[in-house]
Amino acid sequence: MKSIFKNAILGVALLAGVSFYAQNNRDLDNYRQPDQRGVNVFEPQKDTISSFDGLKVRVGGSFALQFQGLDHENSGTVPLAEIGSNFNLATANLDLDVALYDGVRMHLRTYLSSRHHPEPYVKGGYFQIDKLDFISEGFLSEFMKHTTIKIGHMENNYGDAHFRRTDNAQAIYNPFVGNLIMDAFTTEVGAEVYYNTNSGLFGMVGFTNGKLNQSVEAGSNGTTGGAAFLAKLGYDNQINDDLRLRLTGSLYNTGYASRLYLYSADRTGSRYYHVMQAEAATSDNFRSGRFAPSFSGSITSFMINPFVKYKGLELFGTIESATGGDDDRNTMQYAGEVIYRFGQDEKFFLGGRYNTVDSEETFGDVTIDRFQLGAGWFMTKNVLLKAEYMNQTYDGYTNSVYEDGKFNGLMMEAVISF
Repeated sequence: MKSIFKNAILGVALLAGVSFYAQNNRDLDNYRQPDQRGVNVFEPQKDTISSFDGLKVRVGGSFALQFQGLDHENSGTVPLAEIGSNFNLATANLDLDVALYDGVRMHLRTYLSSRHHPEPYVKGGYFQIDKLDFISEGFLSEFMKHTTIKIGHMENNYGDAHFRRTDNAQAIYNPFVGNLIMDAFTTEVGAEVYYNTNSGLFGMVGFTNGKLNQSVEAGSNGTTGGAAFLAKLGYDNQINDDLRLRLTGSLYNTGYASRLYLYSADRTGSRYYHVMQAEAATSDNFRSGRFAPSFSGSITSFMINPFVKYKGLELFGTIESATGGDDDRNTMQYAGEVIYRFGQDEKFFLGGRYNTVDSEETFGDVTIDRFQLGAGWFMTKNVLLKAEYMNQTYDGYTNSVYEDGKFNGLMMEAVISF
């Protein structure tokens, strides 16, 4: 009874603190809002007007829960595990964003619960610099009006698809429940430098150490790892009140790397639980439904992303080429999304996505196709309900769990983000 009483008091105090804190201004400079206002925001917009008036800590987070009703099947060569309809594990994030100085802030995200890690662990964070006044007031001010510097163990800015993907519980930017089949996402130690022009043109260059799990231990070749080079060039402009155009091209290239993480670095897991999992499996394939090319040693990936928004109609595309390994095998991914947002403040949306991957694997060529139909309702700017029907098929596999494989059905998701 004492324990229950103490927990009740703690809960009331916490809620009271959150209520008091929520009355304060929670906006930060050069910052992507974690609610509906952050939809279709890519790199944070550069704003030289400062609101800094002392150190400020913004505590935020997100929560997501899905109901899954999927079926799967294959040729039967490798029997599949039985799956049914029910709720998945609820996922949660904790975000800390701190205004440290005029033009300097920090971001840190912790996964409180995820499919692969039910225990909390840090995703990563970064230090963002939009002014150099901490060196001396006005230092390189003309240059910094157009420049942003990010340093940290952070989500690398390769392509535009990662700005629309679900990041564990932060699913409010994604109009669908699942991410792309070949999910380009990695967190590596590095730095990125952005330069924006007034005409809508912008560019980015960056370097990382090419590693997800940091260590000073040397591998079998006597080195502690390699390095990766990142670059992005793009155009993003609001042509008029109704029309926005954006087009970007991105590059990710490694020299030697003991392991390649670009398509397998998401440790939170996919949204399609236990699909295409063998009956005899002794552990969960937490990336079920996704695909990563079987490259080793090095990789060169290019991604092109067009984005058009005319009033409530959105078109977003992905064209991606990845080449790697000693035999220079290639994998291609294509995806196209059509979203229509309507109602007051675009609180409702309908959409469809087609996604296909063709890959040259060591055993032969394979093709994976996915079709998604989705709908959503922003109950408030912080609360989103969405649903999708999806169908994914596999071709080119033999003597595998994926031989003549497919899974399909209904997914529903509730998201809270603040």
